[in-house]
Amino acid sequence: MTDPLGNTNDIDQLSGQTSVPSIIIDHLHQYAYCPRRAHLMHVEGRWADNVYTEEGREVHRRVDDADDLLPTPTGGDEPPAIGRSVSLGDQALGMNGKLDLVEVDGDLATPVETKRGKVPENAERSWEPERVQVMAQGLLLRAHGLRSEGGVLYFAASRTRVDIPFTAELEARTLHLLALARAGTRSTTLPPPLIDSPKCRGCSLAGICLPDETHALQAVPAADGHDGRVRRLYPARDDALPAYIQEQGAVIGKTGEGFRVTKAREPLADLKLKDVSQLVLCGNIQITAQALHLCCEAGVPVVHLSMGHWFYGITGGFGLRNAYDRAAQFVAAADPARCLALAKAFVVAKGRNQRTLLRRNADPQPTADLAAMAAMVERVDDCADLGSLLGLEGAIALYYFRHFSDMIRPRVADAPPGLEEAAPPTLPFDFNGRNRRPPRDPVNALLSFGYALLAKDCAVALAAVGLDPHWGFYHQPRHGRPALALDLMEEFRPLIVDSVVITAINTGMVQEGDFTTAANACQLSAPGRKAFLRAYEARMDQLATHPLFDYRLSWRRLISMQAQLLARHLRGELAVYPGITTR
Repeated sequence: MTDPLGNTNDIDQLSGQTSVPSIIIDHLHQYAYCPRRAHLMHVEGRWADNVYTEEGREVHRRVDDADDLLPTPTGGDEPPAIGRSVSLGDQALGMNGKLDLVEVDGDLATPVETKRGKVPENAERSWEPERVQVMAQGLLLRAHGLRSEGGVLYFAASRTRVDIPFTAELEARTLHLLALARAGTRSTTLPPPLIDSPKCRGCSLAGICLPDETHALQAVPAADGHDGRVRRLYPARDDALPAYIQEQGAVIGKTGEGFRVTKAREPLADLKLKDVSQLVLCGNIQITAQALHLCCEAGVPVVHLSMGHWFYGITGGFGLRNAYDRAAQFVAAADPARCLALAKAFVVAKGRNQRTLLRRNADPQPTADLAAMAAMVERVDDCADLGSLLGLEGAIALYYFRHFSDMIRPRVADAPPGLEEAAPPTLPFDFNGRNRRPPRDPVNALLSFGYALLAKDCAVALAAVGLDPHWGFYHQPRHGRPALALDLMEEFRPLIVDSVVITAINTGMVQEGDFTTAANACQLSAPGRKAFLRAYEARMDQLATHPLFDYRLSWRRLISMQAQLLARHLRGELAVYPGITTR
């Protein structure tokens, strides 16, 4: 059998009956507002709060606290019965949901839906998605044997009730949208974003949907009356930040809607859930099952680093319901041509950013080597396979790190009187090339630590959009290796980590005493790690101008955006992946 859109319905194998996929009323409401928002929320499981959703949650708090059954029809002169937060569903309609409030007078049932805002100043004194939502509630009430001839929208900001008559036209429109929304649950393609729509302003999912950014990358013409500029429809910075727990032997437990960090049962710190974007456990740190459950429920990843700050992995819940991003990722990873195209985008962006950092900060300017780097970046497109691309990337990096020390100018204490002309001592931040596993000097120790932090943040961003951080395109998959996170971080290495290392050294945020050297290995001390973490997080929170969209946002937001654009490219919404390069 087929539904009104020609889609085959699921068959219950045990009963042999046709089973209509059920959706909740809010899914229908969101679909009437914006099909893309509905898909992100109710098909892929994506969500983000903003001030409007928080206000709406507070307005609904009274009815949400209740959990009533559908009131029994009254009779005679009895006053209307009231039910709050009433759950209803109907298999024939293929719809279920929770009604804010139901007034039952005799056999007449009137649903009342609460809205946080003011009464709209239009002829209907309401918007279509709201009318569809309350009509859907009326249909469920009818399915339970009651008459329902109209509903009410209560606008909290105006303290006004608006009557919504259940006309034949509204009922037909609601059933049509219900069929479309139900069909959309089977779609593996994200609906297109609205074009220059005022609905996008204030939408809590704007930073996930990226409507204007998507249209800009697709070269979709702007609507009449709009200049085509990309609007930044989401905050430039995140309110929540990573929480780094470094005290060895500490335990993280749950307390209310937050966390308490203790050691030997003595409290060290209290963290509010709303302020934490990641819990980063550095070394011998324990977390209780209750705290871990809270993290999984709230979508807060728990990141595991070793005492030496090697990135081990992430613990998280299963908030996302979309498997198609990963399916597209695995298909692309099995295609050598697509792997090469993505790898070229990563290497080109990284090479250009390394050259820009050198050009801006090296003293003296390595003019000839800057020209050589530019020429090599132009040759990336000629690489026929990943092996030749890897060789070219290494050659660019050789020029870059050859002059890395020219960007390091640490503060040095004044010489004692009478010794001003003496030969300067060897500086603790001398850099003679990249080395690792283990790093053998302070600069390489800082670079390795910074790259571990960046790999962690890239892995978190990729997992948040539904991609597998361990399955890469340029970096080939290997057990325990976050290959895709390493791919994504390539373009951000010079922009974030290398810049932080230079700043931390040149401003004195880290000094010679912040390192310990033994057995041909160098590592940061505990105070040094804290100082570098402050520098790293300050950089991640710093605003930068997006080179394509020309608005400002934090580097942390930029990483999240690149992860989303990569997912959209893999799903086919964007023809190419746009690497980030600074001007």
